[in-house]
Amino acid sequence: MVFGEGNPRSPLVLVGEGPGDTEDATGRPFVGRAGQLLDKALLVNGLTREHVYICNTLKCRAADWSTGKPVNRAPSPDEVSACRQWLVPQLELIKPKVILCVGAPSAKNLINKNFQITKERGKYFPCEFAKCCIATLHPAYILRNQSASNDGGYSLLVGDIAKAWAAAQRLEAEERGERREERGSEALSHAATDQLDQEKAPF
Repeated sequence: MVFGEGNPRSPLVLVGEGPGDTEDATGRPFVGRAGQLLDKALLVNGLTREHVYICNTLKCRAADWSTGKPVNRAPSPDEVSACRQWLVPQLELIKPKVILCVGAPSAKNLINKNFQITKERGKYFPCEFAKCCIATLHPAYILRNQSASNDGGYSLLVGDIAKAWAAAQRLEAEERGERREERGSEALSHAATDQLDQEKAPF
């Protein structure tokens, strides 16, 4: 089982599709070739896994065994539904400001079941488990499409991470500001009450 890793207090959570063979062997999300590309894209934005939290829609590997050798495949609707019993509490505990869906299955699970990754990636969407969701291309897709003359969408991944992180930071700062204002209002209210009490006091 590959549960997740990173900073559980981060305002940004990355949710991928599911573990592959390397993740299945190590128990860590995004540690194969796709994970290395994701780490590289994070680093371009000045981030590491210590700044974000990373998990997957599926907690166990989805694979096709028809040839006798496991081949990674997209999660089935039943598998996605079954794993929500772990994903939902996980997100509810972390309470991220922004969720970055990495790949179409994640976006279809958390944004819209008819989500089209090539048309709708990089856009803000309402989300049940965060202030908003953004979707990006999966690193595995990028690796399959890279060539000497084409980055396969890597620059889009870098840009989407930057957008998601900036939104998460902005929302977190706004929340901190609101909390400070609330504390300031409470302090003023207590001070006013103390002043009235002093005026009423017979001494």
